[in-house]
Amino acid sequence: MTTANLSHTTPIYRGEAAGRQNFKNAQDAQTVSQSKFLSDVLTGLASSPKTLPCKYLYDAHGSKLFDQICELPEYYPTRTEIGILRRHLPEMAELLGPKAQVVEYGSGSGLKTRLLLDALHSPTGCALIEISCSHLENCARKMQGEFSHLEISAVCADYTRPVKLPEAPDGTARKIVFFPGSTIGNFDSEDAQSFLKAMAETVGTGGGLLIGVDLRKDRAILEPAYDDAAGVTAEFNLNLLQRINRELGANFPLKDFEHKAIYNSKLGRVEMHLVSKSNQVVRIAGKAFEFKVGETIHTENSYKYTIAGFKRMATSAGWNVEQVWTDDDNLFSVQYLTT
Repeated sequence: MTTANLSHTTPIYRGEAAGRQNFKNAQDAQTVSQSKFLSDVLTGLASSPKTLPCKYLYDAHGSKLFDQICELPEYYPTRTEIGILRRHLPEMAELLGPKAQVVEYGSGSGLKTRLLLDALHSPTGCALIEISCSHLENCARKMQGEFSHLEISAVCADYTRPVKLPEAPDGTARKIVFFPGSTIGNFDSEDAQSFLKAMAETVGTGGGLLIGVDLRKDRAILEPAYDDAAGVTAEFNLNLLQRINRELGANFPLKDFEHKAIYNSKLGRVEMHLVSKSNQVVRIAGKAFEFKVGETIHTENSYKYTIAGFKRMATSAGWNVEQVWTDDDNLFSVQYLTT
């Protein structure tokens, strides 16, 4: 995936007093990104088939909706990954070693990060990277309250582009990237390999990566996970059109689009689409985009891997797969890689 360069590093939080500091430039960072947002939307809707980058699903409301998705009965990845972490964190902590700085790409709610920091031996700090500045602020403040002895830094940025991180805290022995949630599945194979290479450069020689990787399974499990009975995932997907209306002045009629999720077994991925329910024309920034009934906007992919397939890709990107943990049903994996 390509991204906007909207990095803004917040002050490093050290204890309660510093924790009260505001993300004073977060709104500026989001404002600067609007031109890129518009460019990406216009380019995606002009393509055939129409697409929109999945990173834009995660505005403040979208991030809250995704947190709700993670609690749904159909959505197995979150609870399964947390189960793997709770069961194997002592072993993981031994492998990651003492005095590590954790760098998390896509901080989300921060629950898994807090579990990891609790388990590690004398970690020196944690750098959180998140595209939704308001969501990042809430997560960083909570984390600083729980880990007042650590240096918690926050970077409002799109992590799929080069991001300048704060200096590692004094005494740091190694950097560990934490990338849970199988977010690597949102990347096409070539982009996924490039991103893994970039993470290897971030941690440097002797660094590590603890990553969640979703595994291939029956469509009867996969499709409901991305199209739940309560309609939360549908709201999450449609919120992207609402965001485009609000921030870019478009006129998408949300009632004339519906969410659809399908498992493409040939490519090994779940695809999310927004389907036009009528023949219609949508206008954005003076440009008109025609939709035929049944035409879709492809908003997200979620690739599923075999253990062997992910190992091949990781090895090509410069990583060594040291350990793989799975649940009893082999739905999901957490993998430990080193450079």
